[in-house]
Amino acid sequence: MASVDPNLGLSYGWTLGESGWNTSMDANLKRLGAVVGLSVKDRDLATPPASPGDGDRYLIPAGATGAWSGRAGQIAVRLAGGWEFQVPKVGWLCFIEDEAVLSVYKAAGWSAGVAI
Repeated sequence: MASVDPNLGLSYGWTLGESGWNTSMDANLKRLGAVVGLSVKDRDLATPPASPGDGDRYLIPAGATGAWSGRAGQIAVRLAGGWEFQVPKVGWLCFIEDEAVLSVYKAAGWSAGVAI
């Protein structure tokens, strides 16, 4: 049985040949791809874009609709034609592309940001 890392939520500690490694490792790799070097296209888009590309990431604002409904503050990642969501941890940094600012996730949510 694998353990879970408290920082990124990655699974680890499988015994050699243990079942379930494939799906858990896929989840680990998706999470790493989504949050390491975090940069998002936008953070005030309340409706998912009509034609997102695979790998596109967004911070979900309060009051979001559609597939993003109820996921305020989370990171939406477009993968294989669908949305996956990551819950940020305090201290994560994110570059907001359309604003050219760096934001940090705090207990109260994402900061206003500092211009880069």
